[in-house]
Amino acid sequence: GWFHTGDQGCLDAESYLTLTGRLKEIINRGGEKISPSRVDEVLLSHPAVAEAVTFGVPDPKYGEEVNAAIVLKPGVTITTEVLSDHCLAELSAFAVPKRYFFVEGLPKTGSGKIQRRKVAEFCLAQSSG
Repeated sequence: GWFHTGDQGCLDAESYLTLTGRLKEIINRGGEKISPSRVDEVLLSHPAVAEAVTFGVPDPKYGEEVNAAIVLKPGVTITTEVLSDHCLAELSAFAVPKRYFFVEGLPKTGSGKIQRRKVAEFCLAQSSG
C-alpha cells in the first residue's frame, strides 16, 4: 500500500509532510548518516558562499567521506579552515566536509536544481586528473 519515492521527510505536529532530501543522497560515514542538504544549508549560511553542494565520496576507512563544492560570491576569498570552523559551530565533527572544491559554477537541470551527482563526478575527475 505504499509508493516508495526515495524522498526523505518528516511530519510535523499537524501531520504536514516536509521533504528534506533524497535517501540515495544520504552520506554514510562510518555508520553515521549525514544529510547533504543540512550541510549545504550550513555552508550557504556563510556570507562568502554563493552556492554549495555536499556529496559523499568513497573512503577506505569510513565507507564514505563528506566533500563539498563551493561557489564563492564575487570578489570574496576564504580558506577551508574558516569554512570548517563555520561548519563545526553547527554540525557534528563527522558531518564537516573533509575536502572542499572551489568551483566557478555548479551544473544544474533545466529547472535550476543543482545536479549533485554531476558535481561529485566533476570534482573527483579534477582531483585525479
